[in-house]
Amino acid sequence: MRQSMELTVNGMAVRVEVAPGARLIDLLRDTLNLTGTKEGCGEGECGACTVLVDGRAVNACLFPALEAGGRGVTTIEGLAGPGGELSAVQQAFVDRGGIQCGFCSPGMILAATALLRENPDPTDTDIREALVGNLCRCTGYVQIVESVRHAAAALRAGKEG
Repeated sequence: MRQSMELTVNGMAVRVEVAPGARLIDLLRDTLNLTGTKEGCGEGECGACTVLVDGRAVNACLFPALEAGGRGVTTIEGLAGPGGELSAVQQAFVDRGGIQCGFCSPGMILAATALLRENPDPTDTDIREALVGNLCRCTGYVQIVESVRHAAAALRAGKEG
């Protein structure tokens, strides 16, 4: 039996019907058509499905959809500003080559966003630890760490993120 629930997704209040066993990723991709959240492993190992729930990075493939009721969820689509202007973190990934094939990028960017909200001046070790649950097969992580470092500097300089 499906249950009705309300939540906020990317700043917009939504009311949805959810099956008891549904995962947050299924709600986002299949019900709300927010396909920027990717499913890689489906087991919480790759981080491609990372989204923010009340500002905290979570694996949407493991997060029960019903637990998102009454909470705020941010996906990669929700980071862009009015008119589609990229967030400081998104722009840094573009500028510094942190995006290669792009499959892991939404999860990486959201994990980095959560880190920078908690720690605006992270060390490279802090960055690597924050991204430990996000796998990339393209970049070797050098450009990703550089992208996060660049985003941190931009945010400290007062650019939106």
